[in-house]
Amino acid sequence: MRHDATLYLHFPCFDGVISGVLASDLLEQQGWSFKRFCPVNYDLRAGWASNRLDTPSAVVDFLYHPDAQFWADHHSTTFLSQELRLDYERRKEPRLLYDSAAGSCALLLWRNFSDWFNSKRASYREMVDWADKIDSANYADVREAVFGDTPALVIHRSLIIRSDAEYCGFLIQALRNGSLGEVAKLLEVRDRSNESRALIDAGLASFRGSAHLEGGEIVFFLLDAKPNEIVSRYAPFYFFPRARYSIGLVRGDKSAKITAMRNPWIEFDSVPLGPIFERYGGGGHHRVASVILKDERFGEAEGIVRQLLSEIQRQDTAYFEPLRRALA
Repeated sequence: MRHDATLYLHFPCFDGVISGVLASDLLEQQGWSFKRFCPVNYDLRAGWASNRLDTPSAVVDFLYHPDAQFWADHHSTTFLSQELRLDYERRKEPRLLYDSAAGSCALLLWRNFSDWFNSKRASYREMVDWADKIDSANYADVREAVFGDTPALVIHRSLIIRSDAEYCGFLIQALRNGSLGEVAKLLEVRDRSNESRALIDAGLASFRGSAHLEGGEIVFFLLDAKPNEIVSRYAPFYFFPRARYSIGLVRGDKSAKITAMRNPWIEFDSVPLGPIFERYGGGGHHRVASVILKDERFGEAEGIVRQLLSEIQRQDTAYFEPLRRALA
């Protein structure tokens, strides 16, 4: 019997939340009792492996940590060193799950442990399907990505603002006890989602004037964050639907975030964005990646985003130029 456990989960992230729902339910059936849900994000990357985790602990949808008694992730940049990868290989067991080909961590958990969730199978299956769709950016079109109003997307949009540990725990408990439709109707969720929608609309209005195409195929933007605006990660493809990639910088008062994405509505082989960003202290997937810059790196943000742009262009050209010449 394990008591007073901590669950670390990627947050604010819909896949992280659903992974937290599944993992906490699964482990409590096996005798764990969670005293704390601890949201983590990639600004912790530099010190993550050297910091000790609570005991016992579970980590989902986030970087591998040798202290975790339960761990599941699908990010290609999850191992911060070769030593950590070897530690995982040495420890490999059913409670340590990794598959970089999985579209979401929630789907990875479902594939391995779905038999444990028979009493909530229908509601959990719907959550997993949406986590996989959102994390894989498998939307029907850009309008669904930006403006979609299904219950899952209402909850997803509610994560954008004031996403603290208290709201993280609130959502996990609510989703363990109710369906997506029921949770999306909760006053706190609905109010956050509506506020986020207004901020996204304002962000779209200002984004267009700050973005341009580099080389005709990459949307590049530099923005200063404003308290009354949110820049959707899909805004580049809302205005430039035929662009193949986007990369840009949003600067706040004390931190800056660089994000890059391959256009999910055009079929082509993407350069590996996650590994490219990993070299700058960030991470992500093959097709989407980000890095958060703070302290002394904040002043380097514009230079770093331009270096990343150049690296994406270089790798993309190296891959496609021979193909273009062959087809000419």
